[in-house]
Amino acid sequence: MQTLKTIAISVGDLNGVGFEILLKGHETILAVCRPLYCISRAMAQQAAHLLERGLPDTFVCHEVAGEFTIRPGVVCPQSGRYSYDSFLCAIALATSGEADAITTLPIHKEAWMMAGLPYVGHTDALRDLLHSDAIMMLGCEELYVALFTEHIPLREVPQHIQTDKLYDFLLRLNRTLQRSPVAVLGLNPHAGDNGVLGDEERLIEEAIERANSAIGKEVFQGPIVPDIAFTPRSRAYFKTVVAMYHDQGLAPLKALYFDEGINVSLGLPLIRTSVDHGTAFDIAYQNKALGLSYTNAIKAALTFQVVE
Repeated sequence: MQTLKTIAISVGDLNGVGFEILLKGHETILAVCRPLYCISRAMAQQAAHLLERGLPDTFVCHEVAGEFTIRPGVVCPQSGRYSYDSFLCAIALATSGEADAITTLPIHKEAWMMAGLPYVGHTDALRDLLHSDAIMMLGCEELYVALFTEHIPLREVPQHIQTDKLYDFLLRLNRTLQRSPVAVLGLNPHAGDNGVLGDEERLIEEAIERANSAIGKEVFQGPIVPDIAFTPRSRAYFKTVVAMYHDQGLAPLKALYFDEGINVSLGLPLIRTSVDHGTAFDIAYQNKALGLSYTNAIKAALTFQVVE
């Protein structure tokens, strides 16, 4: 009988819906992996009590130091710090070989800031802690969206559209993902209309041409007009899209696949997947949270592979 892989799971912000999701999904994921929850037994019991549930005998905790009173729906530094420490625990388990991959539950960015942490979120932290230039990709098998720029103000996006930077990004994406064809979106409405509405597209086009030449085949196509890239006809052809900025790609993606979407960090020395949603403080500990994104993230962690 094949031994199941071990997935280290960071519990996210305990004032949000993360613990409810993992507790609901526990029996389901036991069938495909060995979950190792990065949380102390005491904190797990406190969260389960708020949900009016018990902890299953098969619920294995890996101790994370620190204890605080969970306050559903409240942004606070204590929950921010604990979610970060749980995340560090998961990374340590994976880098030491005790876990085969990590899956993360949602953190709250403001809580991390209140806790004095130097990172905006998981991906920024992974880049620094693992000394790797991670690519943030979200979606599901029907459609994945890779983000060229992520959590930066919209006004700063155009200055990041540089041929060399995008060329490097496309090569790294191809090396770690191996999916084709890939649509690369333009930045401007109508992909610039040949310079009438902006000229960033000529930089994008040059990066695409250089990347395809280096790869030796036409993997990337574009710049594709952003407002047609997510139509049924386009999705039937392109299963992967590169978006120039966060909401350009994620607003349509979540409109189409919100419940089942996941987050994958590519280009790391370990496998990291996550849910594709936030802490949902408005429904925390009300037993209303849906868990499909979480179970999909666990299953994806078992299929993605580290590419050297």
